[in-house]
Amino acid sequence: MAKRLAIVLTEGYADWECGLLMATARGDCGAETVVLTPGGADVTSLGGVSIRSAGRAEDAAPADFDVLVLCGGTIWQSGQAPDLSAPVARFVSAGKPVAAICDATLALGRLGLLDDRAHTGNYRGQLPEIVPGYRGAALYRDQPQAVSDRAVITASGAAPVSFAREILDAIGLGSADLSGYLAMYGDEHRKAPA
Repeated sequence: MAKRLAIVLTEGYADWECGLLMATARGDCGAETVVLTPGGADVTSLGGVSIRSAGRAEDAAPADFDVLVLCGGTIWQSGQAPDLSAPVARFVSAGKPVAAICDATLALGRLGLLDDRAHTGNYRGQLPEIVPGYRGAALYRDQPQAVSDRAVITASGAAPVSFAREILDAIGLGSADLSGYLAMYGDEHRKAPA
């Protein structure tokens, strides 16, 4: 049976943060990517791409999906941030991965999931600045690549490549060939030979 990824997109989601993951999972790994949204509403990205929802993010269940992925976007810093505590708790309880990129890491911080796990985010000061109850500063990894610890995957908005790799590895779709393919997307950031 093909792996299934629940990709949660919100109004104003960041186009680039889950695009590579979705295309690679579906096109190269034969997985199914299912877009869920808060309340099941259709959403539009920061870049103006309209997406039709396949269902309510609040109803995502680990019996139906191999991973729950929260895409970033400006909504996570606002008073309109969706409450996804129930689906996140279901996945954590089932031992299935939960992944958040960019401002979506704030949602995991609000739930206390980053208090006792290594993690990263957009920048070191963001979580303590925006999430009053955050207690994980000692475990924050100030690095450009995604971080995975005990089935919780986090990344800055500038790390969609390592974010995709960590998720695909976590659900058993990783391979040396796939890692090499994904690394190609980071080649432009390598220093050119002198």
